[in-house]
Amino acid sequence: MKDNVFASKIEKKFEFDEAVASVFDDMLARSVPFYDDVRRLIISLILLREKDGKRVVDLGSSTAKFLLELSSGMQTKMLLTGIDNSLPMLERARQKCLAFGAEIELVLGDILKYDYKQVDFVIANYTLQFIRPMERLKLTKKICDGLNEEGLFIFSEKVVFADKKLDKEMIDIYYAYKKQQGYSEYEIAQKREALENILIPFTIEENIRMCKDAGFRSVETIFQWANFVTFVAKK
Repeated sequence: MKDNVFASKIEKKFEFDEAVASVFDDMLARSVPFYDDVRRLIISLILLREKDGKRVVDLGSSTAKFLLELSSGMQTKMLLTGIDNSLPMLERARQKCLAFGAEIELVLGDILKYDYKQVDFVIANYTLQFIRPMERLKLTKKICDGLNEEGLFIFSEKVVFADKKLDKEMIDIYYAYKKQQGYSEYEIAQKREALENILIPFTIEENIRMCKDAGFRSVETIFQWANFVTFVAKK
């Protein structure tokens, strides 16, 4: 279903409600540059380390697209869990898992309160940016503490740049990309307004420092396009 959520006047801040859930896969494909490539890159990294009984937890799992693709590529019996606080998202995820016969645990809950004990991979694709900055370090530390040794926290984020001129140029390049995907200037402006003070990005350096402060021994970037970056933090 095509994303036209912001084609008309929006009177509220952005939320993952029924309207967004119904078009979310299209929204991701058209709004996040190289989203499919990043998803496949992360899955490939996990599959290189897969083993029976290893646990993968996807934060903000939405319609379970990531977990379904991971499930289809597995040669072992890893345990897959998706957590989301949007019931409309989870309902679509359950329907898709049922249709594909995938064994994926889907949890309606708060990722700040989840028990991350004995997990091997935690994935958060464009999820942390919706967590208030004061809570973000606490969550990252909780994830680090819960991961098994050599466990990975893999997350993708929209970032800002300390150089304000460069930051503005990256935003302009991104908006040009969105226009190429069929979004109008009105839709782009509407979404930007709806996300104000809801999506709060860090710089690349702030994301790395957050992981180091949380206890991760190494943090690397494995993908970047303009202001979209994927990080791998190792316990």
